[in-house]
Amino acid sequence: MSTDYRTGEYRDSDHRNSDVAGTDMVLVRRTPRPRPRIMGILNVTPDSFSDGGRWNTVDDAVAHAALLHEQGADLIDVGGESTRPGAERISPDEEQQRVIPVVRALADRGIQISIDTVNSATAVAAVEAGATIVNDVSGGLADDEMFRTIAGLDVDYIVSHWRGHSANMDELARYNEVVGDVRTEIQRRVAELIIWGVDEKRIIVDPGLGFAKTAEHNWKLLGNIDRLESLGFPVLIGASRKRFLGGLLPDDATPVDRDPATAIVSALAAQAGVWGVRVHDVESTRAALAVWTAWETGATA
Repeated sequence: MSTDYRTGEYRDSDHRNSDVAGTDMVLVRRTPRPRPRIMGILNVTPDSFSDGGRWNTVDDAVAHAALLHEQGADLIDVGGESTRPGAERISPDEEQQRVIPVVRALADRGIQISIDTVNSATAVAAVEAGATIVNDVSGGLADDEMFRTIAGLDVDYIVSHWRGHSANMDELARYNEVVGDVRTEIQRRVAELIIWGVDEKRIIVDPGLGFAKTAEHNWKLLGNIDRLESLGFPVLIGASRKRFLGGLLPDDATPVDRDPATAIVSALAAQAGVWGVRVHDVESTRAALAVWTAWETGATA
């Protein structure tokens, strides 16, 4: 018996297929892949595209986060500034007024938290309040101090592909070859992070679905997750309720109607080996991943 330590597969030459004359059939097995982490989305904003204004009090936000956690979220991603197309920017002070009390309350409950922010000052305040991950949709491009700040914090950092703020992102959706271009641009951000002294083991990458990308771009990125994984970093996928999923549904479908499609994307992303999936509806994604886990276990038994 021999093992390929790169893939976890082993070859058992004692298992032969005697029905095939003159042929030695080698059974190839591999170890099961881990289930991706489920990141539950908590928007404490008045204007997010699918749930803006629903969790604007600390009590409501904490109750919803507790429900997501109970349904199977491994961590909660708290955001105080909408990144939907056309959203208005807010100051870091206003952002912190929205998110810090919520982060502190969730940390007191022992729930793992990521802070969804492009502002270094908010990142610091959130980490001090108990966040352990900084999820920066701008990949450090919105705040010149972000990489320096992350280098001084004991946190994981999610660096997303980004080309500009939501007001003009559609104009920036021009690529020679979207998968290769996104991969290269993420690689440059990661290289700069490492120059600043951020530990490679603390870096997670995100292709930034929906940010300066058409529906075709998003599907190409999802279909080529392996090329992003070849960078050598864990990959987070955030497809939840996004417009490109709505393109597969009837015209009158709401963002919430996109949850089943989101759950399917989560299962396919798991098959591709991603680190995590960021979702609004934890329950449907948890069920989809339970099916995937059973399938994966059966395939490797």
